[in-house]
Amino acid sequence: MSHDTLRDLSQNSLVRRLGVPRIPVLRRYAPGQPLLDAPALVGAVGNGRLADGVRALLAEAGVPEAAEAEKPAAVVLDATGARTLDDLAAAQQFLTPAVRRLAPSGRLLILGPVADPGSESTDAEAAAVAQAFEGLVRSAGKEVRAGATANLLVVAPDAGPEALASTLRFFLSARSAFVSGQVVRVGAPVGPVEPGDPARPLAGRIAVVTGAARGIGEAIAHTLHRDGATIVAVDVPAAGDALARVANRTGGTAVQLDITAANAPARLLAHLRERHGRVDVVVHNAGITRDKLLANMDADRWNAVLAVNLRSQLAINDALLADADLLGDSARIVGISSMSGIAGNRGQTNYAASKAGVIGMVRALAPRFAERGATINAIAPGFIETAMTAKMPLATREAGRRVNSLRQGGLPVDVAEAVGWLGQAASAGVTGQVVRVDGQNMLGA
Repeated sequence: MSHDTLRDLSQNSLVRRLGVPRIPVLRRYAPGQPLLDAPALVGAVGNGRLADGVRALLAEAGVPEAAEAEKPAAVVLDATGARTLDDLAAAQQFLTPAVRRLAPSGRLLILGPVADPGSESTDAEAAAVAQAFEGLVRSAGKEVRAGATANLLVVAPDAGPEALASTLRFFLSARSAFVSGQVVRVGAPVGPVEPGDPARPLAGRIAVVTGAARGIGEAIAHTLHRDGATIVAVDVPAAGDALARVANRTGGTAVQLDITAANAPARLLAHLRERHGRVDVVVHNAGITRDKLLANMDADRWNAVLAVNLRSQLAINDALLADADLLGDSARIVGISSMSGIAGNRGQTNYAASKAGVIGMVRALAPRFAERGATINAIAPGFIETAMTAKMPLATREAGRRVNSLRQGGLPVDVAEAVGWLGQAASAGVTGQVVRVDGQNMLGA
């Protein structure tokens, strides 16, 4: 993993006098860390229905409400009842002074209304206001400073505080350090909501991570283990030594498996049935690149990338759905997509097609998994500092780092934290979603 020298130099006041803007050092999660390290400011407009629940969650976490002169670590606006342009104006009146006071690495979080433009019961003004909050928060994410983030949770009327709690904690905490400008929809829970322990939200859960031997997959395995999960680490036989080290460090098991093999789903499910009797979290992280311009693309490069990145996910998911009893009562499936699948990338038509396919798969399978009490979502990482990006030419690497609102690359743990949130039993209200972990990349918004 390469070091961000420019970010470190930008902390020096002498360097900043030369015109180098300060690149923030992000506050990231460590075990035992409080939800927030300063008070929070909570407001409501348009008869918002969740502000009291937010205050209760913050109080339970030991977070006081911010006094007028304090810099809040988080600003939360409950706009779930907003339906008119006057309500939108009231939101601006609350947010403008609040954002001025927001502390470094602060969190701006808006709980927005749901309006279905295709419904006969939804009037045009309410639909316009609901959509307006998306533009507001994406712009705010590009304005907040010093490592702060801005996100919008669109909360369905049948999603109560219990369905929202794990998502609130994630977006308010340091676990979401590299997630900004996102719109996440929280609906009625899929199956029962199991609150769990916020400090170890995956305790007792069996988690499969493919491509676990190195990079982002290794970070996912370690993070899920840290949060209480039992890890089943999967990778190709050629990565056996590295895979064994990951399994040993997480106290899990290593499964050497080519996930593109025809019998791979059956072998994986047989291992899970024999060793654990069930599976609670499946993280489809394995992925490869075989870059070439489309004009020069050959079938081998195309087929290899699609086989690992998409076909294997489809096959394993089909096997899980076909099995009568292996999925746990609150199973969570997470596919790793990519910003390339959203914005495209020169020389990566095969990779971008595969990663966009993951998004389509997640949306299509959400109703089928819901019938089993399970959710399925996707994470789309942007520029993440890995061994692969460290080998990029300096100019290419610097461009990748700076073209987002936080002006730096993310870390593998940033992807892992998002996977951990979606893997919780408590995250039953989030399904069929694609969440970008990209520091609010300027492309593909």
